Amino acid sequence: MTQTSVSRLYKIAKPTLLAAALLLLGGKWYAYVAHADSPFDDFGSSLNALMPGPINKYGCDMLKKRFGNLPIPPRGCDVDGQWK
Repeated sequence: MTQTSVSRLYKIAKPTLLAAALLLLGGKWYAYVAHADSPFDDFGSSLNALMPGPINKYGCDMLKKRFGNLPIPPRGCDVDGQWK
């Protein structure tokens, strides 16, 4: 391979890998907030806790709607041990 073709490959590979990672993590996050059997899934609750404010709030609202009768909210959805 020439230097030009390697450079072109990196220019294509970086955005493609970034998009794939975002889709994979975003899909896992949505599966957690919309379909999880338990709100205490370690990976899902960690992803939700890392999401930016509005996305985290949306996820917490979905979880509260589905599991609101639990006394302890999952990580990222609590304020002083209570649901946000």
